[in-house]
Amino acid sequence: MGHWFSRNIVEPGKLPMLLALTSFIVTFLVTRAIVRLIRAGKGPFGNVSSGGLHIHHVVPGVVLTVIGGFGAVGSDRHGFGAALFAVVFGIGAGLVLDEFALILHLDDVYWSDEGRKSVEVVVLTAALVGLTLSGFSPLGVDDMTADERQDRLTFILTLALNFLLILITLVKGKFRMAVIGTLIPFVAIVGAVRLARPGSWWARRFYGRRHRARARSRIRTYRHDKRWTRIRRRAQDLIGGFQERVPGRGGSTPS
Repeated sequence: MGHWFSRNIVEPGKLPMLLALTSFIVTFLVTRAIVRLIRAGKGPFGNVSSGGLHIHHVVPGVVLTVIGGFGAVGSDRHGFGAALFAVVFGIGAGLVLDEFALILHLDDVYWSDEGRKSVEVVVLTAALVGLTLSGFSPLGVDDMTADERQDRLTFILTLALNFLLILITLVKGKFRMAVIGTLIPFVAIVGAVRLARPGSWWARRFYGRRHRARARSRIRTYRHDKRWTRIRRRAQDLIGGFQERVPGRGGSTPS
């Protein structure tokens, strides 16, 4: 395991990326846990305010992202500085994207349905970075055998094909299927070969005069959303805590 880690992560200079991804995921999970405790009125945590102004955690997140980003650019990929700034960047990115919906809507929608976009963006970001991290490039690896070069070339071509399928799935309007395709290879082939969602770029470009295709697309989209929306929302609730009860409220309506 140690040889594999050194060969595929340390030598190509991908240790900072791994540290950034790890700190990003940990920061998001810890932040969600803390804000859920604050919302429930439990634990020693509380909102940060200055002069009556609520300071959202996206603010320190932006600062840490800027520091970590510029520090990483100015550091060597194999040095301690690169590792340190990668962790700082990952923490900042986790804080920022946890409030992505606030940035998008310019409103405090953290616990609303619009706030679910933050969870989706965090999952997508982690998936894409993980995909990039897994694409082990021969560049920067010393003394590879011919078999190792062939194996890595095959792996890179496989990643490229999967990326093409993900891209087609995206232009067909199947965002979540594309996200799953970044985590599980070739799942995106399902989204790539099936009909596009109504309103997507693919549907506008290729279904303009195909009335039957447009009708089938609408019917399939309706059936798909009816089947999977409840499951998706439950997963978001589990990660983001959107449906947790708030002290003093009889229901579970987001605050």
